[in-house]
Amino acid sequence: MLVANRGEIALRVVRTCREMGIRSVVAYSTADRESAAVRAADEAVQIGPGPAKQSYLYPPALIEAALRTGAQAVHPGYGFLSEDPDFAEICARNGLVFIGPRPEVMARLGDKALARRLMTDAGLPVLPGTLEPVGSPSEIVAAGHRVGFPVIIKAAAGGGGRGMSVVRRAEDLLPAFRATRAAARSVFGDDRVYLERFLERARHVEIQVLADGHGNVVHLGERDCSVQRRHQKLVEESPAPGLPRRIAEALAEAAVRGARAVGFTGAGTFEFLVAGEETAFIEVNSRIQVEHPVTEAVTGIDLVREQIRVAAGLPLSVTQDDVRPRGVAVECRVNAEDPARDYAPCPGELTEFVPPGGPFVRVDTHAYPGWRISPYYDSLLAKVIVWGPDRDQALDRMDRALAEFRIAGRGVRTTVPRLREVLADPVFRAAEHSTALLDEMAAAQGVRLAG
Repeated sequence: MLVANRGEIALRVVRTCREMGIRSVVAYSTADRESAAVRAADEAVQIGPGPAKQSYLYPPALIEAALRTGAQAVHPGYGFLSEDPDFAEICARNGLVFIGPRPEVMARLGDKALARRLMTDAGLPVLPGTLEPVGSPSEIVAAGHRVGFPVIIKAAAGGGGRGMSVVRRAEDLLPAFRATRAAARSVFGDDRVYLERFLERARHVEIQVLADGHGNVVHLGERDCSVQRRHQKLVEESPAPGLPRRIAEALAEAAVRGARAVGFTGAGTFEFLVAGEETAFIEVNSRIQVEHPVTEAVTGIDLVREQIRVAAGLPLSVTQDDVRPRGVAVECRVNAEDPARDYAPCPGELTEFVPPGGPFVRVDTHAYPGWRISPYYDSLLAKVIVWGPDRDQALDRMDRALAEFRIAGRGVRTTVPRLREVLADPVFRAAEHSTALLDEMAAAQGVRLAG
């Protein structure tokens, strides 16, 4: 199997391949030639220079690497080409199994506006807004006044927390419309946008689903991903704390219904907003998620193994009755970023890197002393995942683990101090937080902590 990705997710896939007796090949750029994934794989193939567009986002090089090494399948990890239906089609044309949903399903779900319409048809709750992309200033103005402020403008091809603008006043609508379209065109090559009502003080809750080609669809419970900066997650936990079980069960049932409605297969995530009794579908991520380890920790199910089984034509190894989450798992993302400078990336060479350990502590990382953090890629250094019998013990264990983490380097800053501030925040500890937590912490401290 060719692993068409880098960093900790590439290493994660290599490890599961080894456990399953599958020979792994890692594709790597010149910037990653000394990476942990390259060292761990059975074989590694250089696919281009550091810039992602010339390596990890360049399908011809990836396909050549797969064919040259005799790979039968391609695992795209997350990010890069993991939700690109064109890449999945290219794999199929070259006799390679793409580890993910069918290309046509990915295409429908990758269009966020279309996915919103499909989930509306499937009976999932959605916020008031447009079911089609908005193409003109007059349309966006009419939609904004019809829905009522605040609203959020989203890129139809968006993802990863990018391509979104919150608008609170009518006079700001047109500038935000133009700016979001321009950003969407630049980042995604697609300037289509849509609009929906912005839900204040909402929580971000997602449901992990697994589905195979034999008609089986199961959910693995929910994750809370409300601690975010710039719409990108920093802390995730499962189960969602303080969420009434009736709401969690309704979201899980909705996710399974949505997966069946579009013929989804593989591992995917249905994302929702929750504010009091109100719930609303956001989007579907048709790939493995960065935060998948918290689900693995509470269920004992290897999501990558299930992905591979499904792609091989096998049924899921579990039924819904087999899924019995236990305890609480929390994940903190340790990024090479400076929170004091609006989370600006901090590339540089690591002079010290000592991850924590101890009971029920898992660290997914590709970094080590001497590793050079590249400016070309995402700033994620490590994911710290802990499990505890209850939330208080899990949070205490996470704080202990983060306190043990030793990271140093020339010009390198990390999110560890900010993460520990979140863990100590009384609103977070009481599970009364929303996606506005970091901004609220900033206001309380008189310092701007979040972008």
